[in-house]
Amino acid sequence: MSDKVETERKRPNILVTGTPGVGKTATASLIAEAIGLKHINVGELIKQHKCYDGHDDALDSHILDEDKLLDLMENVFQECADENMGVVADYHSCELFPERWFDLVLVLRANTDVLFDRLAEREYNEKKRSENLEAEIMQVVLDEAKESYELEIVHEVPSNTIEEMESNVERCKLWVEQWMANNS
Repeated sequence: MSDKVETERKRPNILVTGTPGVGKTATASLIAEAIGLKHINVGELIKQHKCYDGHDDALDSHILDEDKLLDLMENVFQECADENMGVVADYHSCELFPERWFDLVLVLRANTDVLFDRLAEREYNEKKRSENLEAEIMQVVLDEAKESYELEIVHEVPSNTIEEMESNVERCKLWVEQWMANNS
């Protein structure tokens, strides 16, 4: 957006973040559907556009090319703003995104027994499972969100059951209605 004039947004942007396995993509997808926002699964965007710079064999994951990803996302956010559409993005990290992109940051949390089962179902290797469980226990993503964004926009919410997920979607819906009333 360096050579473009930034469009004033008419709809909010939401980031759904948390440790892998807490339900980010499912929650973000439900929020987008319920509220009429564009859903961006950042992990899929990275794969589609090959936004990586190598592979970490120990963790069995790609090494992110942050610059390529952020340039790509900047364009998507601008297109959405130009079309008066808000965004709900989901990703397991949040510190790399500019603060100005998001009006609400939802940090999903899950009990370790629930998370263990979800990660095992995904067939994560022992090392990857252990690191993700430790990250959840140590609330790494929550702390990262609190350090990266204004505290009033960061909300920690439980994501252990379908009922909690539905409650989170409903709370988001109410929040978006209030945001739109305040920013119209």
